[in-house]
Formats: sequence, structure tokens, C-alpha cells
Amino acid sequence: MENPFLQIKSITPAEMMYLKNKTALLNEEQLKSFTILYNSKRRESDLLLIIACAGFFGVAGIQRFLVGQILMGLLFFFTAGFCGIGTIIDIINNKELANEYNAKMADECLQLI
Repeated sequence: MENPFLQIKSITPAEMMYLKNKTALLNEEQLKSFTILYNSKRRESDLLLIIACAGFFGVAGIQRFLVGQILMGLLFFFTAGFCGIGTIIDIINNKELANEYNAKMADECLQLI
């Protein structure tokens, strides 16, 4: 059977290994359902990077809203990204933000399957 995770756009090797470990006990139909559901819920680190960079020129904190961190997003919004420092940190750590969110979404999708 072909690896269904190769169909996910811009998946990282670490994310693929995490998903393989989490879905090892699923049958083929469950794996297909999981992949479709997970792909609809995950966030790409490139998108978070672009939106975090846009925080310097517009509204800071949108990247935090996208990963479900509403209170942190509001804090970024009202403090202009902690005067830019928090925005810079999010630019540097965009992959970790995406991986953390995607791991939560994988666990949520597994519960639904």
C-alpha cells in the first residue's frame, strides 16, 4: 500500500513519522478517512510564517488565532505582538507552532475515526 501521507501538501518528515506511529493500528479505510480529515484540519508552517510576517504591517497575532490560541492571539493583537518581539519569536518558531497544532489535530482526528 502506498503511503497516504504523501498526498498531504508540504508534510515534514517529522510530521510523517508522528502520523505513521499514531495510525499504525488503523485499517486501510480508517487510514483513508483519517488522512482526509487530518488534511482538512492541519496548518502549514509556511502559512503561519507568512501571516506572522504580516503582523509587522497589519494586525499581529493572527497566526495564534489560526492555531487555536485565542487568548495569546488577543494579547498579541492588543500589544502589537508584544511590541514586535513576540512576532519575531513566532517567525523563528513557526515550525514548532505548526507541529504542536498539527499533533493536537491528529489526536482529535484519531478520536473521531
